Amino acid sequence: MKLTVSRVASLEALRPEWEQLDRTTFPRLPFSSARWTSLWLRHFAEDRALIKDELMLLALRDETGVLRGLAPMVLSQRPSIGPVRTRMLRMIGADPNITELSSPICAPEHAPVVLEALLKYLDANDGMWDLVFFNGIRESAANVLEARGNVHWGSEQPCFVLKLPPTWDALRAQLGRNLKESLRKCYNSLKRDNHHFELRVRSRPDEMVEALDHFFRLHNARSTLTGTTDHKDVFALERSRLFLRDCMAAAAGAGEARVFQLEIGGQVVATRLAFALDDQLYLYFSGFDPAWKQYSVMTTTVAEAIRWAIEQRFAVVNLSPGRDVSKTRWDPVEIPFREVYLPSQSLRGGLVHRAYLELGDRSSRLGQLISFARRHAE
Repeated sequence: MKLTVSRVASLEALRPEWEQLDRTTFPRLPFSSARWTSLWLRHFAEDRALIKDELMLLALRDETGVLRGLAPMVLSQRPSIGPVRTRMLRMIGADPNITELSSPICAPEHAPVVLEALLKYLDANDGMWDLVFFNGIRESAANVLEARGNVHWGSEQPCFVLKLPPTWDALRAQLGRNLKESLRKCYNSLKRDNHHFELRVRSRPDEMVEALDHFFRLHNARSTLTGTTDHKDVFALERSRLFLRDCMAAAAGAGEARVFQLEIGGQVVATRLAFALDDQLYLYFSGFDPAWKQYSVMTTTVAEAIRWAIEQRFAVVNLSPGRDVSKTRWDPVEIPFREVYLPSQSLRGGLVHRAYLELGDRSSRLGQLISFARRHAE
């Protein structure tokens, strides 16, 4: 299949085709939707002296004109004017972990040809960028990058997908002994102390404000715990909270938002956000009240959310990216993704790459980066 690449000026003009293409991806991700991109640009794109972000939406079509791939990218210039600008091209989602995984949008079997066409286009237009950052690169497309050369691999981003059997009992039967014992303790400890829980699933637009109020409170509370796995408050900034409120409201309007709440005695003690994407349920961020930590209420919430998904005839629960025992103990299918960055073939690209290696990609070091570029430009 031969693909042609073009830069599209209007996100909205592409939305119907975008939504259709997004349904061919696996695993489904809320971050690859036109809605997420539009809201991300509204809340996070910068346009000031120190940095300017510009949408670079690349569409890949086959010989018949069918959209086969899409790369929603942002060209960031730091500073926004002047001869020593650095121009970094990234996938949508350069935010504080809010966009958990971004990737070129295409059917899995088309990943190599889509990436190859993207690289040819970008190399032919490398006068507009100095460094390109790709996320969500599949193993099947890795050889395309190796063939190009001058490739620098970043961290792995494994995604964990749990394929659901027809019943909860069938799923429990296939779990490992340690997880079975953990679930037994979760339920029995609550019962022993006469705590009766109820799982509530919020999905309507008019439920999102209150549901997110609980989420922000519990997500922050979880971040204060010590002596356990570190969980930062991803939504500590007001801008991040406003973005999530808009995202969940829009997703609820489309019938895709789910907020799982574990209630005990009328009190929400744990919660998990999720997105229902056709027959796949994506589990997003969570939070719980540390006062209920001894009962492992977060484990109970996840288990009850998975049980609910089975009852609702979902085929898959995506446990989200990141390798930790809370996911791997469910024995999910691991789908590996990689980060990669590519310097342009130009002298400028080489200088910016050296600066990136020396200083790190941190906006707080912008002054150092500018000074470095000036020294090597003189």
